[in-house]
Amino acid sequence: MQNRITQLFSIKYPLIQAGMVWNSGWRLASTVSNSGGLGLIGAGSMYPEVLREHIQKCKKATNKPFGVNVPMLYPEIEKIMDIIIEEGVKIVFTSAGNPKTWTPFLKEKGIKVVHVVSSVKFALKAQEAGVDAVVAEGFEAGGHNGREETTTFTLIPMVKEKITIPLIAAGGIANGRGMLAAMVLGADGVQIGSRFVASEESSAHIKFKHKVVETEDGGTRLTLKELAPVRLIKNKFFNQVQELYTQNPSVSQLKNLLGRGRAKKGMFEGDLDDGELEIGQISGLIHEIKPAAVIVEEIIAEYEKVKKSL
Repeated sequence: MQNRITQLFSIKYPLIQAGMVWNSGWRLASTVSNSGGLGLIGAGSMYPEVLREHIQKCKKATNKPFGVNVPMLYPEIEKIMDIIIEEGVKIVFTSAGNPKTWTPFLKEKGIKVVHVVSSVKFALKAQEAGVDAVVAEGFEAGGHNGREETTTFTLIPMVKEKITIPLIAAGGIANGRGMLAAMVLGADGVQIGSRFVASEESSAHIKFKHKVVETEDGGTRLTLKELAPVRLIKNKFFNQVQELYTQNPSVSQLKNLLGRGRAKKGMFEGDLDDGELEIGQISGLIHEIKPAAVIVEEIIAEYEKVKKSL
């Protein structure tokens, strides 16, 4: 299954495991890389030295390519980038910020750079900044999201029409059929997050994993757009946010309700009532916690089977 993405990253399958906060540690990343995809460590929920530890453990667990996802709003991003250089990481996915800020620095160090976007406008800016590829993420995706609410099905062909660099589709993809659909729309590869949350190697709390499996169609919603749009499972905290919206709240009131550490409380510590439970709409299609290697195998097998049957 060789194409521009497999060649860019020297991987077997054009399948990237998203670097999700509180979910994507070295165990998950190394397992996906060993299975033929590209595993990503999610730096957004790690102190610099914790990230260093995860990178070092990942290097010991796999001799395959892997990368690090870095949200550029991270408060200690200079330290994070220094560690990435020091540890010899060769692939970096950036998000939540201007790609011009770090792309030239990383490229000078021989690192392949991919930027996550939610619109054609930002895809063009990323290409102009010199990134090697873009991840175009639709409104269906879990976690932090674009304000435009453009769905993956419409975003991918629109971005494809405008850029020349490799394109990775994300948002609402959890199986081989979804992967094939994204490729038909013009993607060179896919980035999958939610499906890997419910994997044995995910660093998420087991209670959160089971909650993802239980979540059905309509069980998530995008909210908190005034701060940073985030897709959440509907729980006690989500209901408190919706109740506050009936009062036409200020940004400061929303920040006060959100507080600090909500995502860690929900996804990493397993507080299903008061924590942020970030997951994509595709959670309604996730019915079982499985080993990450099995997830990759099943996605690729279904992709090939459906492609052959068409």
